[in-house]
Amino acid sequence: MSSQNLPRPDFVRNMKLIGYSDQGGREDGVQVMINKGHAFVGHMFSKGFSVIDVRDPRNPKPVKYIPAPHNTWTIHLQTHENLLVVINARDMFAAPEFQDERKYYIGSHAERAGEAKVAPAEKRDWSAGLAVYDIKNPAEPRQIGFMPVDGGGIHRVWYTGGRWAYVSAMLEGFTDYIFMTVDMADPTRPKEAGRYWLPGMNTAAGEKPSWGANRRFGLHHAVVSGDTAYGAWRDGGLVMIDVSDRANPKLVKHLNWSPPFGGGTHNCLPLPDRDLLVVADEAVLDNCEDGIKYIWMFDIRVPANPVSISTFPTPDEADYCKKGAHFGPHNVHENRPDSFVSSSLIFSTYQNAGIRVTDISNAFQPKEVGAFVPPEPRRLVDRRPNRAKVIQSCDVYVTADGLIYSTDFNGGMYVLEYTG
Repeated sequence: MSSQNLPRPDFVRNMKLIGYSDQGGREDGVQVMINKGHAFVGHMFSKGFSVIDVRDPRNPKPVKYIPAPHNTWTIHLQTHENLLVVINARDMFAAPEFQDERKYYIGSHAERAGEAKVAPAEKRDWSAGLAVYDIKNPAEPRQIGFMPVDGGGIHRVWYTGGRWAYVSAMLEGFTDYIFMTVDMADPTRPKEAGRYWLPGMNTAAGEKPSWGANRRFGLHHAVVSGDTAYGAWRDGGLVMIDVSDRANPKLVKHLNWSPPFGGGTHNCLPLPDRDLLVVADEAVLDNCEDGIKYIWMFDIRVPANPVSISTFPTPDEADYCKKGAHFGPHNVHENRPDSFVSSSLIFSTYQNAGIRVTDISNAFQPKEVGAFVPPEPRRLVDRRPNRAKVIQSCDVYVTADGLIYSTDFNGGMYVLEYTG
């Protein structure tokens, strides 16, 4: 798309739009990874993932679409060198029990979806597990391996090369997603190595939740630094796990600030050179029904005693609670070793408030230094009832040379430069 035809943002500060893609007519995007000059984008509603040639970031070109298996979503993925790993799980937003979006975020997934949700393989009509692709030719991903799991499937994965991957998995007999380590020594045959869950989640073993029925204690995902996994456990808050023995993960610290705050913990980004941890609570309900959500700064010099020292500023140049859909944090750029790595600039998405850049040079006083709010999407790819035609900036990835890629649930992929 030529520069004169680029979408006009609703608000912009210290950021410049240089490219845009409708992703081959599949504008819905969730996780995005950049590898070998190509963007790999998981779709929420278009049933698969796409590959977009971004070697010329001002003119992105869709080159491949890989459809998902029946009744399966492949919304999250990771790349490293010649490997792409893609989650397989039940397509939750197509399921009848989750057509009211609130029910996806409130309460136990296993209870919401009934026994079919966590069924063994012979009773499933979806694919559950982790798929591995060879991307030596990035425009032609070739599946080379698959690790099946019993239950709803895998939600998100952390993989930065080497032997180990880490996933959140909905398994038969558990109330929600738990932590699992995956041995990738042979990428054609990935296999489970170990698992960790919060006590109360393993109902098959007779455990009983200590939290209320309207609370969602399930792992969104963990980011691993060294031998520690920093897990975002939705309404369960922060769960730090020792993975020095990958077959036997052990709890370091469980810390929850909900209540009084609204829960939905979604991302944990360790900054090991500063002994800091960035933690984002996802806004999950429309019109701020779940309250204002924050991105928190923690001091983790003493791992067994993380201390909250500040929050990021909340966007306020418009009344985003009244704009419609979700307002508040969703994802942060996760400092992958093959991407832009910074312990002072944090890139995040705020759903209907777009993409934000925050300077945390002074961790006690984070300052917003950049913003980009895309315009209303051309159409709703989301087919669920009663969804607002409002941007929902979803994921953000920053390349080593500083280009920013951001997806939207309905609005396509934006390519940006930070000019601050």
